[in-house]
This record gives sequence, C-alpha cells and structure tokens, in this order.
Amino acid sequence: MPNFCAAPNCTRKSTQSDLAFFRFPRDPVRCQRWVENCRRADLEDKTPDQLNKHYRLCAKHFETSMICKSSPYRTVLRDNAVPTIFDLTSHLNNPHSRHRKRIKELSEDEIRTLKQQKIEAFEREQATQELNESNEQNTVSEEGGEQQEEEAVSLTLEERENKDYLKSLFEILILMGKQNIPLDGRNEELPEGIFTSDNFQALLEYRINAGDEVLRKRFEMTAVNLEYCPKTQQKQMLEICENCIREETLREVRDSHFFSIVTDEVVDIAGEEHLPVLVRFVDESHNLREEFIGFLPYEADPEILAVKFHTTVTEKWGLNMEYCRGQAYIVSSGFASKMKVVATRLLEKYPQAVYTLCSSCALNVWLAKSVPVVGVSIALGTIEEVCCLFHQSPQLLVELDNTISVLFQNNEDKGNELKEILRSQWTGRHDTFEVLVDLMQALVLCLDAVGNDSSVRWNNFIAGRAFVLSSALTDFDFIVTIVILKNVLSFTRAFGKNLQGQTSDVFFAASSLTAVLHSLNEVMENIEVYHEFWFEEATNLAARLDVQIKLPGKFRRGQQGNLNSEVTSENYYKEILSVPTVEHIIQELKDIFSEQHLKALKCLSLVPSVMGQLKFNTSEEHHADMYKNDLPNPDTLSAELHCWRIKWKHRGKDIELPTTIYEALHLPDIRFFPNVYALLKVLCILPVMKVENEKYEMGRKRLKAYLKNTLTEQRSSNLALLNINFDTKHDLDLMVDTYIKLYPDKVEFQEELIPSNNSEVTEDA
Repeated sequence: MPNFCAAPNCTRKSTQSDLAFFRFPRDPVRCQRWVENCRRADLEDKTPDQLNKHYRLCAKHFETSMICKSSPYRTVLRDNAVPTIFDLTSHLNNPHSRHRKRIKELSEDEIRTLKQQKIEAFEREQATQELNESNEQNTVSEEGGEQQEEEAVSLTLEERENKDYLKSLFEILILMGKQNIPLDGRNEELPEGIFTSDNFQALLEYRINAGDEVLRKRFEMTAVNLEYCPKTQQKQMLEICENCIREETLREVRDSHFFSIVTDEVVDIAGEEHLPVLVRFVDESHNLREEFIGFLPYEADPEILAVKFHTTVTEKWGLNMEYCRGQAYIVSSGFASKMKVVATRLLEKYPQAVYTLCSSCALNVWLAKSVPVVGVSIALGTIEEVCCLFHQSPQLLVELDNTISVLFQNNEDKGNELKEILRSQWTGRHDTFEVLVDLMQALVLCLDAVGNDSSVRWNNFIAGRAFVLSSALTDFDFIVTIVILKNVLSFTRAFGKNLQGQTSDVFFAASSLTAVLHSLNEVMENIEVYHEFWFEEATNLAARLDVQIKLPGKFRRGQQGNLNSEVTSENYYKEILSVPTVEHIIQELKDIFSEQHLKALKCLSLVPSVMGQLKFNTSEEHHADMYKNDLPNPDTLSAELHCWRIKWKHRGKDIELPTTIYEALHLPDIRFFPNVYALLKVLCILPVMKVENEKYEMGRKRLKAYLKNTLTEQRSSNLALLNINFDTKHDLDLMVDTYIKLYPDKVEFQEELIPSNNSEVTEDA
C-alpha cells in the first residue's frame, strides 16, 4: 500500500514519487509541533502513537537542512526536525477539491507567526552557509594557511583510502557469504613451516591481481607468507556484516509493529548446537513474511537458555517483546521440554506472546517429536534416515517402486498412491505413521535386496546404509513404537489437518478440541483394552516381516539377576510406551491450545467467508478483548464490527466473500475499518496461520538448503545469515563507518602489516 502525505493540499504518495516519507514522531512535544504546523483540525485529537502508526509527511515539507541521507537506501530526519513548508491557501481557489483535507482556519496573528517562522528558518540557513564560506576564506588567508590546507587534504585522502580498503574487505566477505564459500578452505593439517592461504586471503590476492589498486597499495610491500587480514579482524567484520543485514530485516519488522518468534530444529554449527530463529510479520504490502534473523547458541540448562533467548532478542537484536504476539518452537525429543520452559518464561513476562503450533509442522509430527520416550526419538530418527536414503538415490527409489508394484498387485490404486507419497517429504505428513506401516514390508524387502546384492549394482555407501536400516526397521521395538504412535495419533490427525487448512477450517478446529480431548481421555481410561488391540496389530506386522517378538535387549540384560521377573512384552510396552504417550499428548494439547490461543483462533470469524458460514451471527468482540490495547479505536470496536458484518451480509451477488486473512487485508477499503484491519494483522502473524504465498516463506527453505549443502565443520552463524538473506539490501558505507566507530585503533593497518626496514636493522644491531 502506498504512503499518502498528510499535509493539507498535498497529493503526493510514495508510489508516484522518489521522495522520502516520514512518520509523525512518538515524542508528544515534538509531535504536537508537527500537528500545529500541519493545521489539520482532525489530527489534534489523535494520540502520538496513532499519528505515528497511520500518518506520514513527505520530504517537501521540511527544510533541506533538516534531512540527512545516511546511506543510498535510507533518508532520515534530524532529531529536532519540524515541518515548516505548507500550502494552506490553494484550496480556497477550488473549495470542492476532492483532495481537500480539513484545514484549521488561521487567524491573522497565526498566519503572521507562521510566515515569521519560515523567514527565520530561511535566514538561519543563509547565515550558516555564509559562516561556512567565511571560515573557508579565513583559513586560506591566514599565515601558514597553505600548509594547514595541505594537511587537511592529506588527512581526507588517508581516510578515504582506509574506507576504500575496508570496503574491499567487506565486499569479499559479503561475496563469500552469498556464495557460501567457507573462510578456511583447507581442513587438513599442514606440516610446520608450510604456508597456504585460506579462501579469504586467496580472494584478496585474486582481486589484487585483477587490478584492485586500493588493495595493491596496501599489500604490495607485505610478505606473501603473511596473513593479510587476521582472523580476529575477519570475525569483527563478519559480525558487522551480519548485524547490518539483520537490521535491514528488523527495520521492516519494527515498522510493522507486531511480530511472532519461531525456532526450528537445533543444528550443529562447527561443533556447537544452535537454535535457528525466524520472525513472522506483515510487511507494508500486507504480505505475511517469515524471515530468518540468526542463530542462538543453545544452552543445556533451560532456565539459562530462557534468559539468553530473551537477552539476545531484546538487547542484541533490538526487538521489543511487548509487540510479540506469538511464539512457536519446532524441536525434537529432549529439546522440546526445554523450549517449553522458554515459552513459559516469556509468557510470564509477555502474556500476549501466545504459545502456538507452527504451521510449517504437522500437529502429529510435532506431538511425536515431543514425546519424552527414548524409543520414540530413536524411531523418528530412523524414519528420517530411511526417507533421506531413498531421496538421495533415484535408482533406489525405482527399486522401491518395483517392490511396491509386486506387493500391491491386487490393489494398484493403493500402490500408485504410495509411490506418489514416496516422492514427497512424507515424514512431515499428518498421516506419516499410517504411511510407514503400509510401507514397512516394501521398505524391508527393498533394503534387504540392496544390502545383500552381489552384482555390484550399488555403491558401498548405499549398500551399507541399506543393511543398517533394514536391521533397524526389523527390530520389534521399532515396530511396536510406530504402530502405537499410529493409533494414538489417529485421534488428532483430522484436527491437525484442519489447523493447516483454510481459515474456516482453522476456526472450526478450535471448537473441535474439546471432542479430541474427550476421545483421548476415554482412551486413557480404557488403556488396557486399547493397548491390547494395538499390540496385536504390532505382532501381526512383525509376523509378516518374520521378526521375533521379544523384550528389548537392554531390558532383558537388566533383568538377568531378577528370577521373579514375569514381565510380558505386552505389559512392558503398555507401561513404557502407550501410557506415557497418551498422557503426554493430552497434556501437550492442553498447553499448546491455551485459553488465549483458542480465543485468538475464534477471532478468525472476522474473515468474511467464516462469517458467511456462521450466517453472519458472530460475536468477535467477546474474543478480541485480549487485543484491545492493539486497536487504534477500541471504544468503537463494537460499532465497527457491526458495519463490517453488514457490509458482507448485504454485498452484491457478484461479490465473493474473501476466504483468507490475506485476501481480507488486501481489500481496497480495509482502511475504513481500522480496528478490523489491526485485528487481522495481529491474527495473521500467529505461527499457527500458514503463509499464503510460498515466496514469503523462503527464509525457512533457504535455511534448510544452507544446512543441507554445508559441511558441519564449515558452517558459520555469520556467513549463514549472509547466505540465507542474500537478496537483502546491504549498505557498504554503513558497514565501513560502523567498523571505524567500533574499532578506531584498527583502521590503520599498514604499519602493522608492512614491516619497516629500519626496525629490522635495529633488531639485528
């Protein structure tokens, strides 16, 4: 959406001009001066926050001395800037102008005062200019002035050379980040005394040889076996690159006001565990975006992790968590319980940061990952490895297709469906465990054939992995685990699928949670009966695979000295697997779908298609209380919602109801409903809501691509951000200025790097 200038008789908008547009300041005193100078009567009763959020003035209304261009991409106002240039009379010649804004009538004294302010501003600017010219003339005319001028020019040239030099270094680092080139090019250890340049130095030498005069002058006297740019300096510059790129994204987040925080699976970066952090927000074009903003070092202690998480997001990255409206964490096994502590601590500080499921992860998969049973974590890891192996080898996938064709001769439709599923990321489906049980026999037969093949059709890696995975799949502990997960999670499958469906599906899913919990509680009350059926299914599957039904080896070894132990396999798996799994899933559903979360989902009745399905008999205001402070005019919410319902109830026959928040936010008249508009924006960023357009979910996809294509020991949290956000604007001048400001003692590198002949002689003497 374009920005419109709020000045009277000004019709400029951002899409028709290269002018900068500035928000009204939040400072009450300064904001009042802006309003007084605008002479817009309708702005006087608005708060500074409302003015800051909804109104802009273009650069034409400010003296040139009030405007600074901090970079090629950013124009800012001075801290004390006040608009003084306005046209307050042209509307009098055309009183029926459609662009006319309500201008406060001025008395003669006020007009005289306004003119005097403009004259004084002009005189100040002229006086400043004359003073500068006078100073320049005095400097030249003074005795010894020529020598001082030469020194000033020399200093300026030196500063410029230093900046150009730093700019070249930053350009190389940004190139390495975007192209995913590791800083260290060699992993093997070299014999002592042998020097070889790393990737960074190699690129420096390449640029010198290609004609970079700045670098050539700096290093032409440096020995070739010296490190041009020390590792410490590289790290400092990388951190500045990372911060500048992140700040460009976070600037948009702050402009959008509200956001949500999402983390993904813990990853290994150069031997240390890190949490990838993403942020969700609605940009100026009303598109829901999910952007990667950095890695957070993982801590084993959940309380320390919670503190560091909060400190990094607020103090280091500069996000105001008061505007956080959602948080979601996708992690596995033991990490899940720790991230739950983080969520709880953030909720204690910021009650509106609702803990939700993330739309990029199926509910059943998320629930399975969080089950605190070691056997479940091992089974999930095995499933991922099987999926990865078949996706790595198209030839292996064809072999599996042939096996499925043989096994499903009498049900070709089912066989073709499974073949199609195998070509997708089937481990992330709502029915992952149903699919796996159907595929078990085909997977085992295929892996056995590959692992035992003697015709050299498969390389050693594939044959070895096939043998190991076949053994893992034919372990009874694995079989009973996936069968029990399949049956327990069948009660949440439809519910989870609706949460990732259309907006209306998400809305009605909130009402069905009670029924889901009722079913699971019934299972828990009759766990003996249910487990008996589940265990029977597992033993039948094991029989088809010729797998012996037995207790896990670790349990049998632990019971060797206990002669009275009469634990059966059925009872063992009931106590160790079925009971804790059902109990955990019930509790997780209660935690993730808190009262606040459900109230937020019920606010989705604001979407016109949901209103239509409810026959326009909705009462959003009862659920919107939690967002009351986020609304521009909360007192008029009830009346505005009534108008919103009437608008769609009595629409024309050829007008279709918008079906998603995205469509509602892009309505041309949505600004006429400011409270509805604000509510829709906040609801949109909840992690449970899916990103409508795939191109705005690229942050997560690029993150996964970076992790997949980069060796663990070569990963860098700094370079990763540059690689994942490669299309983000970067300001080299800002990076250089930041470095000079932070490390003023390291700007002059020449004396450090180029050995002086005099010093060598002195040392020899």
